[in-house]
Amino acid sequence: MMKRIGISLRVQKIEKINEKRDAISHDWINFLQALDYLPILIPNNLKNVGDFILELKLDGVILSGGDNIGEFPERDMTETKVLEYAIKNSIPVLGVCRGMQLINTYFDGAISKNMNSSHVGVEHDVEIIDSNFINFLGDNSLKVNSFHNNLIKKEDIGNNLMIFAQSENDSTIEGYFHKELPIVGVMWHPERDKERENQSKIVDIIYNKIAWQNN
Repeated sequence: MMKRIGISLRVQKIEKINEKRDAISHDWINFLQALDYLPILIPNNLKNVGDFILELKLDGVILSGGDNIGEFPERDMTETKVLEYAIKNSIPVLGVCRGMQLINTYFDGAISKNMNSSHVGVEHDVEIIDSNFINFLGDNSLKVNSFHNNLIKKEDIGNNLMIFAQSENDSTIEGYFHKELPIVGVMWHPERDKERENQSKIVDIIYNKIAWQNN
């Protein structure tokens, strides 16, 4: 049976007709289907997020990228409720780009504005610094895409979040996992690099406890 993966949506505001819409890149849908996962879209205007997830019997959740935290309060609230429900019910969570940033702030971490273009619309190498992740990914370095205007510095990481990947350019955090919970965050977009074998492994990490537990 296919795993049912809930995925959060970005908000688009259509000024001409004063309308807000939820949206997701086709890359995510194609990517998850290629991994034999069933994508379940999570709207940003649900009355009860917990009931929605319960009824759908989700196996995992992805907090996707796009939008800055604080730009659309309805998305911030929805994703926070999704994260809280997932934590309470031991549902694995993968945070991507903005999703990673939101998880970090939820655990009392902070984000910083990227003051240069070193992480916007480029590719760069990340160093894998956790031995379990090196074994799981089969390498101690990855070339990844980068589209984020915000950064997480080492001194700003949230409570109980452990670094597994850092930028080789400036040592900012590119990947972390929770010390006790099935939560992983990456700053790059695995769905945009679907031809690379290691990118699909990142999504599978949330189902492999060896990858996020320190032994």
